[in-house]
Amino acid sequence: MAEFIAVPLQTVEANRNILFTDTTICGNNSIVHSNGSGLVTARGITNQCRARFRVTFGANIAISEGGIVEPISVAIEANGEPIASTIMTVTPAAAEEFFNVSRTTYIDVPAGCCIQVSVGNINTQAIDVENANLIVERVA
Repeated sequence: MAEFIAVPLQTVEANRNILFTDTTICGNNSIVHSNGSGLVTARGITNQCRARFRVTFGANIAISEGGIVEPISVAIEANGEPIASTIMTVTPAAAEEFFNVSRTTYIDVPAGCCIQVSVGNINTQAIDVENANLIVERVA
């Protein structure tokens, strides 16, 4: 298991990843991340046909100052594509009004392959994110 966090407020541009600045729990060689990056590599190091990872994300999100008041969303992504079942949407009444979002999903990685896991801003405008937390755990 590995845990990555980004406590300070960060503005995440449209179609960009949330950046995780610190590693609070280091993973093993099947979970790779560089601090300051938004990408976590899940590696299919296994003698089975696949390795299964549980990915959990939580954070506070808001419309950035001066942004358009509309629903905003983030999603856990695999190789840059949002996983539809992980889309987290909130509808703030004003900019800088924070909501907490969280979601868990499972990602299967074929033996010998890798998948890049990230959490993306899937909006057309920038959003603010704080207290972001990503846990990637090899479960099978």
